[in-house]
Amino acid sequence: MHISNRLLKARVTEELRERQIKAEERPAFHLSPRTGWMNDPNGFSFYKGKYHLFYQYNPYDTNWGPMHWGHAVSEDLIRWKYLPCALAPDSFLDKEGGCFSGGAVELDDGRHLLMYTGTRRERQPDGTTCDVQTQCLAIGDGIDYEKYEKNPVISELDLPEGGSRIDFRDPKIWKCDDGSFRCIIANRAADKTGQLLLYRSRDAFEWEYESTLLENHGEYGIMWECPDLFSLDGSDVILMSPQDMQPTDDGFAPGNDGLCMIGECDGQGHFRKKSVSPIDYGLDFYATQSILSPDGRRIMLGWMQDWDGVPYRKENMAWFGQVTLPRELRVKNGRLIQTPIREIERYRGKKCEINEPKVSGDKPLVLDQLSGRTSDITVVIRPEDTCTKAELRFAEGGGHYASVTLRPKERSITLDRSHTGVRRNVSHTITTGYTTEDGSVTIRLILDRYSAEIFLGDGEKVMSMTYYSAEDEDGISVRAEGGASVTVEGYRLELS
Repeated sequence: MHISNRLLKARVTEELRERQIKAEERPAFHLSPRTGWMNDPNGFSFYKGKYHLFYQYNPYDTNWGPMHWGHAVSEDLIRWKYLPCALAPDSFLDKEGGCFSGGAVELDDGRHLLMYTGTRRERQPDGTTCDVQTQCLAIGDGIDYEKYEKNPVISELDLPEGGSRIDFRDPKIWKCDDGSFRCIIANRAADKTGQLLLYRSRDAFEWEYESTLLENHGEYGIMWECPDLFSLDGSDVILMSPQDMQPTDDGFAPGNDGLCMIGECDGQGHFRKKSVSPIDYGLDFYATQSILSPDGRRIMLGWMQDWDGVPYRKENMAWFGQVTLPRELRVKNGRLIQTPIREIERYRGKKCEINEPKVSGDKPLVLDQLSGRTSDITVVIRPEDTCTKAELRFAEGGGHYASVTLRPKERSITLDRSHTGVRRNVSHTITTGYTTEDGSVTIRLILDRYSAEIFLGDGEKVMSMTYYSAEDEDGISVRAEGGASVTVEGYRLELS
């Protein structure tokens, strides 16, 4: 298999630079780039007995740059092993703009097929340039991939009327029960807002437009990105990432977001939505990918970063960007339920249980037995009638901490990293509501060195956040103004 000079250069670079990053300087179980920059996860698939995950990748810098596809594999979605860079921008269709996001599927003959967006610069008559986007294939064996000689397989010639050839990206491909293939692609419509297009193929190589699955008309942001479509628990589900959202009463924050629609496909290639909600209510989440695992679970992950928060990072980092902990999905009472992938429980250390009937302002509950930056802790807070605020602090020390704050009277929960030593004026707090009959809240907190993922209740809401305080700032405590009872079940996560 021919390896281009650009791909060879990327592989040599990543191998050399990876050696300069100590294991303890990167997340313990959240996938980060081998070196340099990471954004969207790509090509999430199960192939030859392992989970494969690719990602948008610049191996030469910790800022966005020429988009390659990084590559890693895992047997349990917790421990990851890096493989050589899979794709480089080295063909006419992508060498100037890059190999953008896409999906992956196994072919009937056992080969691994990647479907990605090639981005090509095109000079216009007035002297300006624009990026033309087409859908391309690469075929390989799980390590090396060769771009299809007949690329592109979907181009502007396959767009519906009014569809943009400039914003036309992020194919998610899957195999149907009858052996045919489908893919869903994000596109900008004639009204300048997002739409989702559905394509079909008998063999994954020759494609035709099927339908416009869903149109935005400016209701949810502007352009849509990274779409996914699957059936779950009797419903059809669309996940996507809208750009330039405005804040809404149903929990969306301004900027780029993750969105879940639950509804049904009507059999004619159109989607009827029944409910819409954010996927994640935290500060750092975008660009999901999901997979149906061999044992039948729908598992999702995303980029644990927000484009507006990119300036917030440690100085002199050798890597930037990470993927969320994979989450198991369910649909319950018309809502998306997310829980941490069960494999994380294999890495729990000694169990710690605490039952504190009275936590008050002058008596914080310090969780010394659980201090650290890699933990799995469930805290149940039952506020008294006089309680005005209860706070779970973590990454605590040296005057710094991050926190989840419960305000029972307002029925609100706030995620806050503004006390972690931040020096960048980006969003550091975000608030969402909650409802329980007695006002109590169950918080499951997953910590991994530079991140926190908070699962509320049974997984009805999730809040994700990155932070970059010193690793020896690792205290955990619970505080309450006005009094609350607290129960804790926690484990340190042992991955060494």
